[in-house]
Amino acid sequence: MTDSRSDPDASPAPPAPWPGHTADSREFRQVLVALTAAGVATFAQLYAPQGVLPRIAEGLQVRPDQAALLISVATIGLAAGVLPWSWLSDRFGRVWAMKVSLILATLLGLASTACTGLEPILLLRALEGFALGGLPAAAITYLNEEVHPASAPMAAAIYVSGTTLGGLLGRVVAVPVADALGWRGALLCVTLIAAVGTAVFLCSVPAARGFRSGAAHRLPVLRAVAASLRRPDLLVLFLQGFLLMGGLVSIYNYMTFHLEGPPFLLAPATVALLLFSYLAGTGSASLAGWLARRRGRLAVLCGAIATQMLGGALMLGTATAVFVVGLVLFTAGFFAAHAIAAGWVGHRATVGRSQAASLYNLFYYAGSSFFGWFCGLIYVFAGWPATVGMVLGLAALSGGLAVWQLRGERQP
Repeated sequence: MTDSRSDPDASPAPPAPWPGHTADSREFRQVLVALTAAGVATFAQLYAPQGVLPRIAEGLQVRPDQAALLISVATIGLAAGVLPWSWLSDRFGRVWAMKVSLILATLLGLASTACTGLEPILLLRALEGFALGGLPAAAITYLNEEVHPASAPMAAAIYVSGTTLGGLLGRVVAVPVADALGWRGALLCVTLIAAVGTAVFLCSVPAARGFRSGAAHRLPVLRAVAASLRRPDLLVLFLQGFLLMGGLVSIYNYMTFHLEGPPFLLAPATVALLLFSYLAGTGSASLAGWLARRRGRLAVLCGAIATQMLGGALMLGTATAVFVVGLVLFTAGFFAAHAIAAGWVGHRATVGRSQAASLYNLFYYAGSSFFGWFCGLIYVFAGWPATVGMVLGLAALSGGLAVWQLRGERQP
C-alpha cells in the first residue's frame, strides 16, 4: 500500500472538521460579545419606532395601523433579505455578511431620520430592514459552525438574549428622547447607539474557522430551500416563528395605544417603563437553552408557549399590576420559545443549514410584518380584547403544531 505522505501524486487529505470553540475558551467569549453587540445594533434599529408609535401617528397625522407600518415594512424588508444574505454568506463567509449588513443598515437608518413624509420614510425603512437581514441570516449558522455542538444551544440562547437587549434599548431610549427632541430625534439617537454596537462587533468578532465556501453539504439555494420546505418538522419550526412573533409584535405595537387610553390613562413615560419587560425575555432565552439540555427541546418549547398564553390572558384585565405581570410572562414565554425553535432548526437541518436558518427568519419576520399590521386593523375596529384573543389563538395553533409534529424528539 502506498503511503500518501511520501507519494507526491497523492491527493492531500481533506482538513479535519473544525470541532468548534468550547465554552471555556477566550474565542467562545469573543463570539458571544460580538453577536450580542450585533443583536443590539440590529434590533435597536428595527424596533425603535415601536415605543413612539403614538407620537409618530400624531406627527404624521395617520392611524395607529398606518404608523405601525414603520415596523412592518422594516420586517418585510428583513424577511425578503434573509435568503439573498444567506446566499452571500455561503459565498463570502458569515462574518463578511454580518459586517456588511450592519454597516449598510446603520447608514440607511441615519438617512431615514432626515426624511419628511410617510412614504420616503417607509421606503428607507424597508431598505434598512433588507440590510439588517444579513445578521439573522448568518448568525445561527455561524454559531453552529464555530461553536462546539455541546455549547451551541447555550450560545444560540445568549445570542437571542442579545437581540432582546437590542429591542429593549431601542424602545426605552426612544421614548424619553422623543419627549425632548421629537420622534425623529429619538430614532437618530437609537441609530447612533446601533453604530456603537456595530463598531464593537467589527472589533471583537473572531475570524471564522468552521466556514468552508465549497463544503459538500451545501446545496444550491433553491434546492436547499425546497429541501427544507418539504420537511414537515422544519416547516413546523418555521411556523413557530411566524405565529409567535406575529403575536409578540402585535402586543407591543398596540399596547401603548391601549394603555394611554381608558381605563388605564397612563403617561407615555410610564408606559415606557413597561418596556423593561423585555428583560424577562433576555433571562428566559438563556434559561431555555439550559433547560433544553436537561428536559428536551419540545418540553421547554411547550412550556414556553403555555407561559406566553397565560401572560396574554392576564393582559385582558383592567388592573395595571395584573397587566404588567401578564406582559412579563408573555414576553418571557415568547423569547424562550424563540430561542428553542431557532436553535432547533440549526440542529435538525443537516443539509442546506444556512438556507434553513434563513427560512426560519423569513417566516419569523413575515409573521411580524403581517400580523403586526393585521392585528392593527383588529385593534382599530374591534378593540384590545379581540386583539389579544387573536394572539392567543396564534399561540395555541403554534403549540398544537409542535406537539403534533415534533413529539418523540429525544436529542437535546
